[in-house]
Amino acid sequence: MFRAALVTLGTAALLAGCASAAHGGASQAASAPPAVAHVGQPAPAWSEPAVPSGTLSLASLHGKAVYLNFFASWCPPCNEEAPTLNALQKQFGSRGLQVVGVDVLENARKAEQFRSDHKLAYPAVVDDGTLRNQYDVNGLPVHVFIDRGGVVRDVVVGELSATDMRDHVLKLLR
Repeated sequence: MFRAALVTLGTAALLAGCASAAHGGASQAASAPPAVAHVGQPAPAWSEPAVPSGTLSLASLHGKAVYLNFFASWCPPCNEEAPTLNALQKQFGSRGLQVVGVDVLENARKAEQFRSDHKLAYPAVVDDGTLRNQYDVNGLPVHVFIDRGGVVRDVVVGELSATDMRDHVLKLLR
């Protein structure tokens, strides 16, 4: 029971820090790769292992409106948002939307289990920290909206309502 309480308190502390974390902390600046995402600027290039298989790169999504959703399987808000993200992919995929889940510092097994549990129609990549650093992710969930030309249009830290997700997607698809 004591160990379970510690795990719960640790998770609560992470979530409390994640949900209210401010975007743009200076602590990662020294270790971040040269290309860091900024709203209004081209999204940094990346290529990551994907689940269910293969590799996915930003270059392969050129011409699509890209919605990167940074998540972890242990994150309650991430689990709550997954059905809405899936519905958006199904509704707007034919109009050029590509949702990509970015599993932060977990492994392919956990990412695939998350996809399976939520019956996701969109791919997930297993981030080794590269994307986390490029987008200065210091909390979860994080939502990144990239237009068809590859420009970062918005970065939102924290949980989004279904209406807010949809509004961001519609702006990208204009």
